[in-house]
Amino acid sequence: MIRWALNTFNRSPILHLRAGFTLIEMLVVIAIIGILASIILAAVGSAKTQAFDAKVKGQLSNIRNGAANYQVINANYGPQTVSCTSGMFTDTATGLDRLSISANYPVGENTIVCESSGTAFAVEDNLSGTSNFWCVDSNGVSKKINAALSTSTPTYVCP
Repeated sequence: MIRWALNTFNRSPILHLRAGFTLIEMLVVIAIIGILASIILAAVGSAKTQAFDAKVKGQLSNIRNGAANYQVINANYGPQTVSCTSGMFTDTATGLDRLSISANYPVGENTIVCESSGTAFAVEDNLSGTSNFWCVDSNGVSKKINAALSTSTPTYVCP
């Protein structure tokens, strides 16, 4: 900014050049940058959560498709189990052995629950950042549920 002033001794104009920013201007710029950064970080976190949930839903849908293939090949859903590491969930021909590994899910380890009987199955996993679960079963149901499947008294369907 250029500012003109009069010299008090000889009344001639003096040119004052201001170099740099004032403290207030600098603080305003820093505050604006901070607000914009917080908005961007919130959007990125939300997108990451949605991506994790989409991955869980996609993988559970693939388990449902693999189980349908298993049922066509074997005429049943395998022996009764409440473990993702036994029964039809270990079948390599349909890929269920790879799809039912907890480490393949983004929320963390040991969050996937598998139930299977000779006539039905249900699989669920935790959705990120919530106490909600995504469940798929042999009836074609694919939905969000609020409580985990019970492995002590399996029902083989999504509630």
